[in-house]
Amino acid sequence: MLSFLRHRHYLRPVERLMEGAMKKTMSNGSVHMEIEEIDNKYEEAYGEHNATEDQLITPWTVSVASGYSLLRDPIYNKGLAFTEKERDAHYLRGLLPPALLNQELQERRMMHNLRNYEVPLHRYIAMMDLQERNERLFYKLLIDNVEELLPVVYTPTVGEACQKYGSIYRRPQGLFISLKEKGKILEVLKNWPERNIQVIVVTDGERILGLGDLGCQGMGIPVGKLSLYTALGGIRPSACLPITIDVGTNNEQLLNDEFYIGLRHKRARGQEYMELLDEFMYAVKKNYGEKVLIQFEDFANHNAFELLSRYSSSHLVFNDDIQGTASVVVAGLLSALKLVGGTLADHTFLFLGAGEAGTGIAELIALEVSKQTQAPVEETRKKIWLVDSKGLIVRSRFESLQHFKKPWAHDHESIKDLLGAVQAIKPTVLIGTSGVGKTFTKEVVEAMASLNEKPLILALSNPTSQSECTAEEAYTWSQGRAIFASGSPFDPVEYDGKVYVPGQANNAYIFPGFGLGLIMSGTIRVHDDMLLAASEALAAQVSEENYEKGLIYPPFTNIRKISANIAAKVAAKAYELGLASRLPRPKDLVKFAESCMYSPGYRSYL
Repeated sequence: MLSFLRHRHYLRPVERLMEGAMKKTMSNGSVHMEIEEIDNKYEEAYGEHNATEDQLITPWTVSVASGYSLLRDPIYNKGLAFTEKERDAHYLRGLLPPALLNQELQERRMMHNLRNYEVPLHRYIAMMDLQERNERLFYKLLIDNVEELLPVVYTPTVGEACQKYGSIYRRPQGLFISLKEKGKILEVLKNWPERNIQVIVVTDGERILGLGDLGCQGMGIPVGKLSLYTALGGIRPSACLPITIDVGTNNEQLLNDEFYIGLRHKRARGQEYMELLDEFMYAVKKNYGEKVLIQFEDFANHNAFELLSRYSSSHLVFNDDIQGTASVVVAGLLSALKLVGGTLADHTFLFLGAGEAGTGIAELIALEVSKQTQAPVEETRKKIWLVDSKGLIVRSRFESLQHFKKPWAHDHESIKDLLGAVQAIKPTVLIGTSGVGKTFTKEVVEAMASLNEKPLILALSNPTSQSECTAEEAYTWSQGRAIFASGSPFDPVEYDGKVYVPGQANNAYIFPGFGLGLIMSGTIRVHDDMLLAASEALAAQVSEENYEKGLIYPPFTNIRKISANIAAKVAAKAYELGLASRLPRPKDLVKFAESCMYSPGYRSYL
């Protein structure tokens, strides 16, 4: 008890309350604490209306008695940045070398080490190790070097990390909820140490990027997405919870892998699957409240649409593959109009891929055109065509189509291949969401270039190996006339003496700012108009200098400013629609968004 009292001034607010309760009951000869009273005061100290502000916390808890534990807590560890006074105050003498390195010097050293790795997966592992030992330095690196490190912590490297997750697995990040936990998911959620969760990213691992069913090893996706929520959108790390729902896998290679970390049986389907998801959604809402954002990630088509439809009226849910992808692509299209001319309604769109990404983008384009022209959305869909594995989606196929493809079945003769569809439909915009690499062949790109002075070509499938074509192919085959963007990053291309900088239609432009806007306004439901607001906000951030380089997206170096502007527009739309619960509405939503953002700088522990 002596060390507990000695470190009283290091306690977090709730722990001071606990100490007070302990003293009160100790005077009566009892060590019983009134947990009910403490919980109420906890809610006052960490109110739900504090949005994403960084709460006042300090490193010590009632159970910490030595600096050794402090150095192994990633939330508070500063490594060699602990000052002389902090080393004395927190029992760190002898546990650290005598040198003092501030955070900036630590950042330079870490970036030097990362650049020495030749294999991208090794950089990924090094970054994950850093996150597990020094959280603030991890986010400082990611924020200050976002263009260099984004491909390391997310696509394309995260795809390989998921494929090898069982081999590189070190310690758990997030919650694993499997069929074994059916009937007790609420208890599992309570095992997570943080109570004030604002964003959950959840996957069942069935469709990881363009790599297919990776089962339990899909956890790399929620972990990666939430690191971007913090670095790019400013959501506190402690408010983020990655979750993988393990219902088995149909990947025979994983089932036979001795290092596989998930359930070793085929995927559960039908009623068993939906009962687990229903229990999960109920437990999340009960444990974290009405305003926790649940982002569905990399579910297979048949479940992705069903889950979004099933829970969108009762929960704050968002599917990044359907809605986030759609929003970032619409932003790129709006931006590209300054290069290709006309309005969105003037263009004809052809998609290769009619899954959740393709149909999600198509629907948001139709909604934006409807908003601009006041035409019914049923009418605006008619200039949007989709090709799936069986060919052009046309009316004669209507009865055999999955429900999410039916709105795109237009009157036209049957066409079996993409090149034939390009020649017949004569699109001005070609969008790839097929998940199959090398499908925008030389003949397809040349056909687009013969039809358009500036063909707009978006090869969106991830990771890089699954991209429908490369930037070099798009520029070369179009004789340098294509406006090109991709899902995964490509290096600049030199063609005919000119350097072309390809854009990246990365969902990371949208979801961090979108989520921040929902959280800071206390929004209770997602509406399509919020997605359009995010698209318009992103398009507005593209400068004339960017356009001169052929870019239709702004550079990631300004991503926090971009996210703040997106958050402000999303929040404004939520207030306009009556879906925001945080009142009164802040006067300046951009400044409010910036004030809510987490800062990774070290704190003083004196």
